[in-house]
This record gives sequence, structure tokens and C-alpha cells, in this order.
Amino acid sequence: MATDDLSAAHPQFAAALRELGLDVEIRRFPDETRTARQAAEAIGCEVSEIVKSLIFAADGVPVLVLMDGASRVDVERVRAELGAGEVTRADARVVREITGYAIGGVPPFGHRTRTRVIADRGLLDHDLVWAAAGNPHTVFALDPKSLVTHAGATLADVREPSA
Repeated sequence: MATDDLSAAHPQFAAALRELGLDVEIRRFPDETRTARQAAEAIGCEVSEIVKSLIFAADGVPVLVLMDGASRVDVERVRAELGAGEVTRADARVVREITGYAIGGVPPFGHRTRTRVIADRGLLDHDLVWAAAGNPHTVFALDPKSLVTHAGATLADVREPSA
């Protein structure tokens, strides 16, 4: 059973929603939705309709990559998109420092620090996508174009090619 209340969202994320003038439904689940699969099962949607908000370091500079839950980020494509020498996955401490959220609850916007954002173009294949609302128990839905706009993201093809 899910509750639909803005107070269920992380306070920092709820403040970001108010600042952006966004009225979204926040769903809170008793079980964690830390992984894309857990979130999709709780919501009742496809894993590809889940948005993963992942922090990487491009030559040491944090960058947020928004990827559908069924795909993996191709760090080489991210490196090429950014013109960086090296791209690595940020550790949990860096993710919390940069975003203000723990891994598994990172939303696509409303972060403590403004970073460059890349959204995989594949997110636009859906009418609606679901993302974390600041903690591992909450999600919200938004059309992908609005999500990309509010995240300040650049669209790029950064998913690993299908096998």
C-alpha cells in the first residue's frame, strides 16, 4: 500500500518541488524501492520506466547521469560526451556529499550541489517515468520531457549497447 503525500518525500526534495512549482504525486512504500527492479515491482510498471539517478566523476568533477532502470550506463560514452579523460562511478560518501541523498533514494533534481546532468535519450521512449523522491521508500512520476527539463539535463545516448 502506498501513500500519496508530499510530506513522504525527503524534505530537501519536497522543497525543490515547491521551488519548481511542480505538483507531483509522491508514493511511499513500506518496503524499500532502492533498486530499479524493487521500484518497478512496487509501482507495477516496467523496469525501463524507472529513472536511475547515478553520480559519476568525470576527471574528478561530479556529473549526474539519468538512465532507465533496465539499462546500464556506458562510461565510455559518458566520457566521450563530456570530453573527459576518465569517468568513474562515485562512491556512497561522494553521492551523499554532492546530492544530499543516499544511494537508492537520489532524485533526478533537488540536489545540494548543482552538477552537470546527462539524460539518456531512451528515457523519452516512455509516456511516464518514475524516480526516487529523496529516500529509498518514495517515488514520483513525471513525463520524461518535463523530468529532463527540470533536471537541466542534456540528452545523449549513453546506455550500454544491447547484447
